[in-house]
Amino acid sequence: MSSDPRRTSARKRSATEMVALAFGVVFLVVGILGFIPGITTDYDTMTWAGHHSDAKLLGIFEVSVLHNIIHLAFGVAGILMARSMGLARTYLIGGGIVYFAVWIYGVSIDRDDAANFIPVNDADNWLHLGLAVAMILIGGFLPPLETRNAEPAARRVD
Repeated sequence: MSSDPRRTSARKRSATEMVALAFGVVFLVVGILGFIPGITTDYDTMTWAGHHSDAKLLGIFEVSVLHNIIHLAFGVAGILMARSMGLARTYLIGGGIVYFAVWIYGVSIDRDDAANFIPVNDADNWLHLGLAVAMILIGGFLPPLETRNAEPAARRVD
């Protein structure tokens, strides 16, 4: 069975799809790293949820089992939604809105209160704000690339 490149139809991913895929992969990796002792400091203090967890990813970002699972789920969603332009854009803008809401939540709660169930700290809050802005801007304003069939360029014979 020979493969004729002139008959092969390839779809070029849009920049939005590629960025959604990258975000998805990063979130998936972050979710996995949150469960690795050493990369997550004070791992033995990690709780299911709540502000009592002193575990910190990279010694900076507060995490809990729930927090890590959310990252894993968000990563899988990004990878799956990167399959089409519309879904990728929805993932980025919708995810940005979610992270903006999480930022508002993080700056509004008393960190020592039971309401801090994710948990979050200042580093998390700044990261959530940055993610919100980046995801909304990228999802809303990154120009799409046209989908086209891959056809070999005409060969120039001199």
